[in-house]
Amino acid sequence: MLRIALGLLLLCSSWLIHASTLVHNVTGYTMNNGVLVTFSGMEYDRGRVTRLYNSAADLSQSKADKRINGQGATLLPGLIDAHGHIRNHGRLLQNINLIGSKSEADAQQRVKAFMQQSPEQQWIQGRGWNQVIWADQKFPTKGALDALSTEKFIVLKRVDGHAFWVNSAVLAKLGIERNTPDPAGGEIVRDASGEATGVLIDNAMLMVKAALPPLSDQQMAALLELSLSDLAAYGLTSTHDAETLAQVVRALQLLQQRDAMPIRIYGMLHMLDPGIEKYLAQGPLLDPEHMLNVRSVKISSDGALGSRGAALYEDYSDDPGNRGLLLLSDEQLEHNIRRSMQAGFQVNTHAIGDRANGRLLDFYEQLIKQTDSRDLRHRIEHAQILRVQDIPRLAQGGIIASIQPTHATSDKNMAGDRLGEARLDGAYAWKKLRDSGAKMAGGSDFPVESPNPFFGLHAAITRQSHDNAPAGGWLPGEKLSREQSLSLFTEDAAYAAHQEAVLGKLMPGYYADFILVRDDYFQVPEQDIWKNKVLETYVAGRQVYKAGQ
Repeated sequence: MLRIALGLLLLCSSWLIHASTLVHNVTGYTMNNGVLVTFSGMEYDRGRVTRLYNSAADLSQSKADKRINGQGATLLPGLIDAHGHIRNHGRLLQNINLIGSKSEADAQQRVKAFMQQSPEQQWIQGRGWNQVIWADQKFPTKGALDALSTEKFIVLKRVDGHAFWVNSAVLAKLGIERNTPDPAGGEIVRDASGEATGVLIDNAMLMVKAALPPLSDQQMAALLELSLSDLAAYGLTSTHDAETLAQVVRALQLLQQRDAMPIRIYGMLHMLDPGIEKYLAQGPLLDPEHMLNVRSVKISSDGALGSRGAALYEDYSDDPGNRGLLLLSDEQLEHNIRRSMQAGFQVNTHAIGDRANGRLLDFYEQLIKQTDSRDLRHRIEHAQILRVQDIPRLAQGGIIASIQPTHATSDKNMAGDRLGEARLDGAYAWKKLRDSGAKMAGGSDFPVESPNPFFGLHAAITRQSHDNAPAGGWLPGEKLSREQSLSLFTEDAAYAAHQEAVLGKLMPGYYADFILVRDDYFQVPEQDIWKNKVLETYVAGRQVYKAGQ
């Protein structure tokens, strides 16, 4: 008995003897319930912050076993992207990147170069074309892709993910002909003679998605590991995945078993995926260490502004007769929201147009009351165009606005044409939302936008593109402060994931998720915020990225 007791004592003693780490020679910042906290050193142990130091004299008292010299860098909480697509980001890294292509011909040349480098591939995939930035602003056509191949299948997703550009081989495989009707909530774009042009919008894309060759779970895990490792290089320590398929859950669990998840994931089960039914039945998947939590559901209610699929109350100003697309009937939307709430899941619904947002608020108000689920913190993903009178309804209903500041600076040259001046009063209205008392969270919607969170911080603060246009910022009354913007991508995003007690700030008891960056976020000129460089990224005190390695 004495031997057992002694053994237990030694075991407990060895558990108590552990190595703490001090990060020093830094300028440290964290938001704490909206208040800026500064520090010059941080100590952590077993992955959690134990103490912040405010002076050299305090630092000298540290008994830490390990020390990290920050070399004068700025230390920030790990940044959280509250709305991204990890699978699509991995696919962008593997496939054709069409972001920034200047014309249909430019995009065609990028596809051609990829096909020459990968002649064995039968399915040619890419993403990022955006006709709005092309000189003619016209949708591309199948002809440019047919010139490359009429035998291979070419599938290119628009930058916002709400349209495909395909060649004739894909149309033939899907059986799309002159008389093929548009699916509900979708459009087969046609020319003057009624022939399909090769552009498929919103629910018309589902036919293509069903035909794409599937990946094995191991292949999906490899793609996700590539994606997450890349995101860590941008200073992200967590992201909310806005399209979590059942296979993505399985693949992430494979990575977790191998201790190969570099950053944290908060998953939103994708409502269109039949495979999620078992997860809905089981209830939220909660990880004690918060590396993989799946406790929300993603529903899409309308399309995007760039493809004129966002659902509006009135006609598009530049397309009379068109009011966008509602992707689900009232009955379908209500059913999916209700059953998700009843299963104990946070409901995160994509809504961009003012009609989509107004309709969603109606359903949320009704169903939150009926299911008594306000505490689940339901969200509107994007909340991009709102009627001004609808803005207070988010705070009143405890509904979170999950916003993407770079959408404002990317859309500024197009939104006025689509909406007209009057509707801009409630468009990309981040300041009005915050002043109303609404809870908010910041993200990027990568790969629609760059996952670089400093781009989002810059956009929220300046309302300008990287060339400082327009002077004074677009809709400058909607600017946020540096403190408010940092909260969006840290503690506010953590709150939106029910993780505000452990993530989103650097205070004792919180996970030591932090980054070292080159520039002082609070001192650098605001026009240069987007230029900041991440030097190192840590999750629970473990380095997951170092520049140059």
